[in-house]
Amino acid sequence: MNREEIIERLREEDSGKLFREADQVRKVYCGDEVHLRGIIEFSNCCWRSCLYCGLRRENKKILRYRMPPDEIIELASRIVESEVRTIVLQSGDDFRYNRKMLSIIISRIKKENPGIALTLSLGERPLADYKAWKDAGADRYLLKHETANPRLYERLHPGQTLKERLKILAYLRRLDYQVGAGNIVGLPGQSLRDLADDILLMKNLEVDMAGIGPFIPQKDTPLGIYPSGNLDLTLKVLALTRIVTQNTHLPATTALSTLNPAQGQIMALKAGANVIMPDFTPEQERKNYIIYDNKTRVDLERAKELISKVQRLISQNRGDSLKWKRHQRAFAST
Repeated sequence: MNREEIIERLREEDSGKLFREADQVRKVYCGDEVHLRGIIEFSNCCWRSCLYCGLRRENKKILRYRMPPDEIIELASRIVESEVRTIVLQSGDDFRYNRKMLSIIISRIKKENPGIALTLSLGERPLADYKAWKDAGADRYLLKHETANPRLYERLHPGQTLKERLKILAYLRRLDYQVGAGNIVGLPGQSLRDLADDILLMKNLEVDMAGIGPFIPQKDTPLGIYPSGNLDLTLKVLALTRIVTQNTHLPATTALSTLNPAQGQIMALKAGANVIMPDFTPEQERKNYIIYDNKTRVDLERAKELISKVQRLISQNRGDSLKWKRHQRAFAST
């Protein structure tokens, strides 16, 4: 589909037809397994000033925390004991965790838990950091592009540019990471054209995973007065991303559950999603990881319940990207 065709489908009133089509594409290209990714939100400190995020450095109303390395490593092992095969280390852009410290954390997690996959979601860093962490054993890197509109991106991210973010995503690919991007649906000033460009960008980048969620305001940010993104539109973007990218891993995001606790993630699983990311962050820290307000917690039991409700299977493997595996085979044959 081109931009105009995607926009036309975003305007369709019959969402159900689009969701059923996306679910069929998911079944053909990804099967019926749902992959679990266990998240550790180990720091809510951030040096950035993104207008929509409660972790922004200007927010003085949030209680900041940093988990010690040994605690992160121990928690990762407990996640593996619960039979989750992918660990996700997530934080704000917190440079207190420097290249060496994170390399040690990564290498210890991989050494103590052989066979698991490790995903990093640590924001923008010097390029040498990404290389060091890949050498230490990291497998995947999630760096959402947020919006494909460069002017809107710069307005929402003071001091940052979309060009730089895309440069980093390209570099991560060259390092042989499995690469994740993703967007926010319903940002103030966003258009259907922007959303279509988001979908096409993720296709052109050949992303291995994509996090797609609605904008939800955080009251202590400059965008705190704006309404949340629309659930139906978010699911349409998810469904069209599935149709256009085919085998990209797409999570049923926690933000969807925040908009609709009972059905949000179930609707996503029926509209093309094939990943759920249960949160293992300890309660004391989790309650202060306030990217947006009223964030719902999806723990492992809730994730299993959701998968059961849509009559799908829990994956027993790492869930590596099929795109990445194809690139590996092509590289090996040269």
